[in-house]
Amino acid sequence: MSPSCTHLNFVVTDAANTNGCKECLEMGDTWVHLRLCRTCGHVGCCDESKNKHATKHFRATQHPIMTSLQPGEDWSWCYIDEVVLELE
Repeated sequence: MSPSCTHLNFVVTDAANTNGCKECLEMGDTWVHLRLCRTCGHVGCCDESKNKHATKHFRATQHPIMTSLQPGEDWSWCYIDEVVLELE
């Protein structure tokens, strides 16, 4: 049996609040890739970025699911269940 996500009810938006990592933009810093919080629309930088704001956002809010904002990527990640998802 493959692992599944039990947090799909937290997926309520696919609209980004900013055109880049919110915290990096405020700091005047850069990022590698962007991730979208599917609960509130927060945009944070990935864990390959030095600031890791997407994961910091999860730790602060417990919003469990983020989606890659990279062109051509259509995957999401549940931090709690630690599974990759394909959301519609």
